[in-house]
Amino acid sequence: MAKFAKPADGSWTEHFGLDTAPVSYADSIDPAHYEVEREAIFKKTWLNVGRMEQLPRTGAYFTRELDVAGTSVVVVRDSAGTPRAFHNVCRHRGNKLVWQDYPREETSGVCRQFTCKYHGWRYDLEGALTFVQQQKEFFDLDMSEFGLVPVRCEVWAGFVFVNLDDDAQPLVDYMGQMGADIADYPFEKFTQVHKYRAEVGSNWKLFIDAFMEFYHAPVLHAKQAVDEESRKLQEVGFEALWYDVDGDHGMVSSWGGMAPPKDENMVKPIERVLRSGLFGVWDAPDIGIEELPPGLNPAGHKAWGIDSFLFFPNFMILVWKPNWYLTYHYWPTGEGSHIFEGTLYFVPPTNAYERLQQELAVVTFKEYALQDGNTLEATQSMITSGAVDTFPLCDQEVMLRHLHTVARRYVDDHVKATAPESPVSISAAS
Repeated sequence: MAKFAKPADGSWTEHFGLDTAPVSYADSIDPAHYEVEREAIFKKTWLNVGRMEQLPRTGAYFTRELDVAGTSVVVVRDSAGTPRAFHNVCRHRGNKLVWQDYPREETSGVCRQFTCKYHGWRYDLEGALTFVQQQKEFFDLDMSEFGLVPVRCEVWAGFVFVNLDDDAQPLVDYMGQMGADIADYPFEKFTQVHKYRAEVGSNWKLFIDAFMEFYHAPVLHAKQAVDEESRKLQEVGFEALWYDVDGDHGMVSSWGGMAPPKDENMVKPIERVLRSGLFGVWDAPDIGIEELPPGLNPAGHKAWGIDSFLFFPNFMILVWKPNWYLTYHYWPTGEGSHIFEGTLYFVPPTNAYERLQQELAVVTFKEYALQDGNTLEATQSMITSGAVDTFPLCDQEVMLRHLHTVARRYVDDHVKATAPESPVSISAAS
């Protein structure tokens, strides 16, 4: 297994100026800390809610439940073809405006206008109020003052983001150099989409932790290969090729695993037949690029296979060498729970065999995501016990340190800004 040299100053952790002492996970078990995270992070940062392919024509829309921010938004392609977002609330009596049979379920569709189910008020695709049932019954009602409440909505590389903070920096600036360096990847060509959604009994940051290090892979996912190869992986261990930090964001670059394996006997029979598995379809489709964008495979390593990007706070993009990609979203629902979404994107298959190849990758991903999720609930239960309050992290867990450091900084800054006389921050007291 190829290994890439660490930075000249000895470790990635020290290279990025992070503390090397054991860490506290109080930020993942304290209800008061979580409530401040909701205000300081999820109401202030850019949140990915979908892709432009979900808005293929004028009037196409989808809703997104943002429980962590206490709202629901509707995203729509307006009459000029521009994506817009609004709080999903009618201005009359506060009914949720866009929903189907169950108010808490997300929905999508195409329409010419939005009509409230309760009293029939109507809004156009730009959010303007256009019709009020029995308007003469109201007192000096100025319809121009009662349009839908807008939410900032911007697009990066085809990904649609919203931000509940009107004063936030533009999305392109927020995505930083790390975003700029992968923005030219042809994400728009991957329109065969498979989605998983799960309720996980752990803090949202703990699942990100699980996917921002590969130190666990040889042990937790020991059945990834045939028995002999699994034993080799555990004996040798794992070390990623590269790590990087760009402001609040981070990434880890890893070797390519088994796509395709050097020896097909390393993997299971079904993978040999379909030439596919956890790492995707072995025969990479043509996506029309001669060289990778500068942000991919930063080590320039011949064994490169995957780059995992975390765009703070809760959006991950994983680009795989065999020309497919994954996204992860982590939507908090409490200090010890969140909704995890894993979405797999492929170039559309051209025949039944290619579809089966993709399906094998999809179901294999589900198995390994379940392994990660199950472990996290065990972690949450025991850190909540308080029996141990600090934990040592190795250099391969550098992105975990970075995530928790950034999240605590947002909380501390918010506490100082809203209670400047308070001598102790929430995170310090947790």
